[in-house]
Amino acid sequence: MKDFGTSDDPRVQAQLDRLARLSLPQGRLGLDTIRALMERLGNPHRKLPPVFHVAGTNGKGSTCAFLRAMLEAEGYRVHVTTSPHLVRYNERIRLAGELISDAMLAEVLAEVLDASEQGGEDLGPSFFEVTIAAAFLAFSRTPADACVVEVGMGGRFDATNVLEPEALAACGIAALGLDHERFLLAPEEGVPTEPMARIAFEKAGIAKKGVPLVTLSYRPESNHEVIAAARRAGAPLAMQGDAWDCRPGAMMTYRDQMGAFTLPHPALAGAHQVLNAGLALAMLQHQDKVRVGPMAMSLGLRHARWPARMQRLSPGPLVGAREVWLDGGHNPQAGAMLGAHFAGQRLHLVIGMIEGKDPASLIGPLGDALVTITAVPVPGHEWHPASAFGPEAHPAPDVPSALAIIPDDGLPILIAGSLYLAGEVLRLNDELPD
Repeated sequence: MKDFGTSDDPRVQAQLDRLARLSLPQGRLGLDTIRALMERLGNPHRKLPPVFHVAGTNGKGSTCAFLRAMLEAEGYRVHVTTSPHLVRYNERIRLAGELISDAMLAEVLAEVLDASEQGGEDLGPSFFEVTIAAAFLAFSRTPADACVVEVGMGGRFDATNVLEPEALAACGIAALGLDHERFLLAPEEGVPTEPMARIAFEKAGIAKKGVPLVTLSYRPESNHEVIAAARRAGAPLAMQGDAWDCRPGAMMTYRDQMGAFTLPHPALAGAHQVLNAGLALAMLQHQDKVRVGPMAMSLGLRHARWPARMQRLSPGPLVGAREVWLDGGHNPQAGAMLGAHFAGQRLHLVIGMIEGKDPASLIGPLGDALVTITAVPVPGHEWHPASAFGPEAHPAPDVPSALAIIPDDGLPILIAGSLYLAGEVLRLNDELPD
């Protein structure tokens, strides 16, 4: 399956095949498995440089991209783990600025998978638990100055939450919204029942004693849960509007209790990126383990890259010289951002969305802007047919065919609906994430 990936390196493919055979831990909650796996590996998560830990429904990947870019602009070597990958599994693990090599990836995956089975007692870890264990193992063996770690899903029971206070520089929570409801809203005693309060409760589960928890400001019920989680954990809380803020203008203005300064607008497209950049800035400003100055902040904002998130594709074998945008968003929050970005414009939409996602989440916000809608399959997954996107939508067997039938009228084209589809588009256009 696309989730597990394929590799041209037989050593890596052998381990990816082992990953693909892992059974899904249906109904299993908690950090016991990842902790036991870390113990068998010698607890590499306790041997990391200062970690910036980022949760959220939307924007956490962009926040990680800003953190990485600003830290690197200061001259630091930075480890990063994010998910999912778009084309190659290696994208999930970046060591001191470079994607993990095939040789080291094969080595750490084999070591983690072997450890999970040792002594005749198979821990039965999930795909993501193995991935995070491999990332932390690789991080612990490669010199660096800081780590940026993106939460996979939720926060409280996410494998990345094995991180302990001593390893952390700051924790951050990006925008909140409904996603992965089957897992994050599963019935449980003693947790909030209102959906957005529950989402906030799960994300804020990354709060740790003595570690700054830096967040956006949310709806009242979500703010209440974030504040309560910080209090329970003993985490100093820095919430947008109270402890810091970031506003667009001719320049972007960042302000906190230490003062205010202006910075260039982020290179990543979309008005929402101002808040993601602000969250990254606030995470840097509210910790004392790694110093980043204003010059590096400016450089980082201008040079941050995050593939398949409002990315304008370069001229290439798939898109030619046409204006084509790519976004992997697939939930209502992503739809709202796309609608705001393309407000007042006319465009063509190529959309592929896996079953279980709501087609209206993207079609609705884009509304009257859409001149044509072409629905395509999502490689390796069950997908919504063209009829799910309305009576005006037409099917195409793949993205190249979809682009071929769209009139060359000078209007922009947006390809959206799935990160799995986005990875295929990048591969076809020879724009592999590096």
